[in-house]
Amino acid sequence: MLSKTALSVVKALVYLADQPEGAYVGAGEIAKNIGAGQNYLGKILQFMTHEELVQSQKGLGGGFRLARPAKEICLFDAVDPIDHVSRWDGCFLTHGSCTADHPCTIHDKWRNVRRTYLDFLKNTTIAELSHPGGIQISIPK
Repeated sequence: MLSKTALSVVKALVYLADQPEGAYVGAGEIAKNIGAGQNYLGKILQFMTHEELVQSQKGLGGGFRLARPAKEICLFDAVDPIDHVSRWDGCFLTHGSCTADHPCTIHDKWRNVRRTYLDFLKNTTIAELSHPGGIQISIPK
């Protein structure tokens, strides 16, 4: 349900959460450890600085680090700027042509799935995915 880019963001944030507090990590190291291209990931992480999820620092000892504690960053914060899940207000089958007043045959079922999925994203933090003991996230090839 997540794009490859959103999964890369989540994996990068989890990797940064596993680093010593305040440590900057280069895009190349992060990319190598999460299985993403360095240039691709660098651009994504720069975008995430604008979303205030990571901070960047240039020069020797620079790189990226979390902008706030991992327990304060939920999956929704990481995923929505990329996949725009908050805009999933249309219906699954009819691409938005049904409404609560004029629902399609699966309108209520899709509404429940959407609500459950968004609740999961909003109530799961990067800290919960952090290692050791966290879940492993793999990017499909």
